[in-house]
Amino acid sequence: MEGVIYLDHAATSWPKPPAVGDAMLSALEIAGANPGRGSHRMAVQASRVLFEARKSISNIFGIKNANDIAFGSNTTEALNLAIQGSLREGDHVIATMAEHNSVRRPLEYLRRLRNVEIDYVPVNAAGAIDLMQMERMFRSNTRLVVCTHSSNLLGSILPIGEISLLCRKHRAILLVDTAQSAGVMPVNVQQLGIDMLAFPGHKGLLGPQGTGGLYIAPGLDIEPLLHGGTGSQSEALEQPKVRPDRYEAGTPNTVGIAGLNAGVKHVLELTPAVIYQHEWELTQHIMDGLSSVKGIRMLGPEIGQPRTGLVSFTVDGYDSAQLAFRLDRNYGIAVRSGFHCTPLAHESAGTTATGAVRASVGYNSTREHVESLVKAVLELTGTD
Repeated sequence: MEGVIYLDHAATSWPKPPAVGDAMLSALEIAGANPGRGSHRMAVQASRVLFEARKSISNIFGIKNANDIAFGSNTTEALNLAIQGSLREGDHVIATMAEHNSVRRPLEYLRRLRNVEIDYVPVNAAGAIDLMQMERMFRSNTRLVVCTHSSNLLGSILPIGEISLLCRKHRAILLVDTAQSAGVMPVNVQQLGIDMLAFPGHKGLLGPQGTGGLYIAPGLDIEPLLHGGTGSQSEALEQPKVRPDRYEAGTPNTVGIAGLNAGVKHVLELTPAVIYQHEWELTQHIMDGLSSVKGIRMLGPEIGQPRTGLVSFTVDGYDSAQLAFRLDRNYGIAVRSGFHCTPLAHESAGTTATGAVRASVGYNSTREHVESLVKAVLELTGTD
């Protein structure tokens, strides 16, 4: 959209690389058949689209076997598959206060449905957790630890490698939500010891909405979320055991996955490490520029510390929703306000009464974009 300064990449990246739309149109025209449901050339081409996308995603996450990736419609579906598919009656799970509702709500649902026990590790105002406190929460029936890699409110980055060591020590499964880290910082499931990784296609991986998936480590069998046609073992009453068919019932979003593959390839060319550095520098510029606003409070790690590409803030005496509305209406700057589907993180930050304004940058954000944001906030708050 012409004239928009888009600073809402934590919700979804925009605009997409041109190759994304080109790949989607090509798939619609050339590979418009059902993958895995026929032997004619269009069905084979559709299967190839999925195969190529799995390979690209394997490369970005250090996954050895591409068939360990199950495609879905978004991170939320992937998290539901992982959580509901792995927790049984009376199991105990550890999560954190930084979690999105895509984690909290499935957990609370299973608390009611299966008597699952839950502990939430506190995070401080900067978004950090106490690993010793986390370790004290492990029990003999702790089956799962689920945590976000980076808070979508605070921008803090959790120590996944250290959490993984605790999981190994206590024989628990580690599920990581990479909604804010996939594509924007290096993530390797082998190096970090991740058992399950939920990822969105439409954020840092630069694909279209309606795409995402779940990596499930080899040897880890979880129950499918959906049951139905897979194009394989059609004579069987049960869902196939073979991957990825076991977790991909129904016709997939082949067109969207083609776009996702193009987005991932673009990220691989830029490299997540370079994207992270670019976004981090822009967040530092935002924080430095906003620091002179009277009554402002910027959430998460302090300036100079590691964080993903977002800055959330409140200003005393100003309604967060109104600030965001005026940034859009008066300056053409798109940010997000409210509670960001993470009430526990707002509780940790002390912003449950006010919500917050969140500005989030992306691979294509510029210094000029964030300078426009800073100037606009200064004007709206009457800061000289």
